[in-house]
Amino acid sequence: MAKVLLGVTGSVAAIRTPLLYESLAQGGHDVRVVLTESAEYFFDARALATEAVFRDADEWPRRRHGERYQRDDPVLHIELRRWADLLLVAPLDAHTLAKFALGLCDNLLSCIYRAWERDRPIVLAPAMNTTMWDHPATARHLRQLFIDHSTFLSEPLSMPAEASALCELVNQHCPKLRVLTPVVKRLACGDEGMGAMVEVNTIVAAVEAALAS
Repeated sequence: MAKVLLGVTGSVAAIRTPLLYESLAQGGHDVRVVLTESAEYFFDARALATEAVFRDADEWPRRRHGERYQRDDPVLHIELRRWADLLLVAPLDAHTLAKFALGLCDNLLSCIYRAWERDRPIVLAPAMNTTMWDHPATARHLRQLFIDHSTFLSEPLSMPAEASALCELVNQHCPKLRVLTPVVKRLACGDEGMGAMVEVNTIVAAVEAALAS
């Protein structure tokens, strides 16, 4: 049994969080869930085990009572990083992808990602509108993830400009990072094209493969 830390961000695909959580748990994994503020708009977090869910407000709990940090208080993003064997972010929205690429850490999930050791597995499942996926910023951010995680000492001279091709490059040359290329379908907004999160069983299979490697 592995300890899987599931990050959920503000994409419509977050409606599948209860199914993903259940599928991982049924596979024998201990799962804890880190929600961004916008993620909870798409599903009822009460469908998950209460003790397994963490929000931004849990990072510094004294703040709720008008108190301040005390020395030796636990730091939640570090505690969760130490606890987990694998970090899974599904869905990964465009905003959080940008944060990861730029090194920003202004919420619990992005702090966990920034503190995560590069020699431990990460699985990312992007989900966004087709035009957002095709935006040059998406390729730029995926290119930065490649640079941060790849086995190359420096950026190769030639890198693809298309986001899906960059996902493949990441998966070929970043042993501990897996990016699950979105699929083509009719999206929640009514548009049709690439950007939908892969199916839950595909995510679970990627988690198992990452843990096995």
